[in-house]
Amino acid sequence: MALEITDASFEEVVLKSDKPVVVDFWAAWCGPCRMVGPIIDEVSNDYDGKAVVGKVDVDANQEFAAKYGVRNIPTVLVFKNGEIVNRQVGVSPKKVYTDAIDAVL
Repeated sequence: MALEITDASFEEVVLKSDKPVVVDFWAAWCGPCRMVGPIIDEVSNDYDGKAVVGKVDVDANQEFAAKYGVRNIPTVLVFKNGEIVNRQVGVSPKKVYTDAIDAVL
């Protein structure tokens, strides 16, 4: 399962990580987000120990969504060394996310 990331934990979990980090910005009311959620959970299992995979509920945690210009959800950002290296907006197949992680591993 993907890690639940909040505004309070974002800096520690995402920006200070020594591994690539995938962050799914989502909301409970968002239909496409419900399609991406299980894919992100699969990616989390597949990359356990190699990458950190987490989710930010934008309704409860708006600080970093605003900071990174997340205007549409789902938006999946890939971070390496605290910097965004990939941005995916909308629903994408699993391979799009795994390719983005593989590119920075």
